Amino acid sequence: MGGLLDGKRLVVTGVITERSIAYAVARLAQEQGAKIVLTAYGRPSLVARLARRLPEEPPVVELDVTDEAQLATLAHRVGAHLDGIDGVLHSVANAPAACLDGGFLTAPWHEVSAALHTSTYSLVALTMACQPLLRPGASVVGVDFDASRAWPGYDWMGVAKAGLEACSRYLARDLGGQGIRANLVAAGPLRTLAARGIGGDGPSFEKSWATRAPLGWDPEDASPVARTCVALLSDWLPATTGEIVHADGGRHMIGG
Repeated sequence: MGGLLDGKRLVVTGVITERSIAYAVARLAQEQGAKIVLTAYGRPSLVARLARRLPEEPPVVELDVTDEAQLATLAHRVGAHLDGIDGVLHSVANAPAACLDGGFLTAPWHEVSAALHTSTYSLVALTMACQPLLRPGASVVGVDFDASRAWPGYDWMGVAKAGLEACSRYLARDLGGQGIRANLVAAGPLRTLAARGIGGDGPSFEKSWATRAPLGWDPEDASPVARTCVALLSDWLPATTGEIVHADGGRHMIGG
């Protein structure tokens, strides 16, 4: 029986530790038959070491999603390893400390703009950088955290995620004619570097989430989120675009 991603060629951003959602997606994608290229920001040797721990060591290309020069050459550099792209995972987010943990009213614009550039606009920038290699039927998947409410400590990153959700919808609209889908996966809180700003008191927030989620929630286990991403990267949801698919144990729909 073939894998869900047999023959697929993917670009995966955001691998920084073995705990990262991107790493879980990269591993599962390979297990499901995909050929992947990883991108690395700032520390390519670190990502290269992580790449060697995957079932098959993938190529690693450098990419700062805010660097126009690197974006301009991304398709050429990825094209040295893949003859086309069937899927892109956007798992990139960052906000300066001033934008988190109560800094919403005081964060200066240059800090806020940095958060929006990295965490919001980069979805569009990455997709357009990959476009020369994107094939009809390709899938762009971004990693989200529910932006429908104000979470403790999340502040400007919550705004950035709201913008990410809007960007995904407009990408879905504008790329649909090329047969390209764009969707987000809204994850529950996981113990990753990117999640440190959510919820203020991490352990209490995680416990509350697990209690309120109808299916429960394990902040140590990224595999449910990875499976949802892989499903969207596959051909099994060909008419789904502009969606936010929650992989959070159901917490998002519980009041209180």
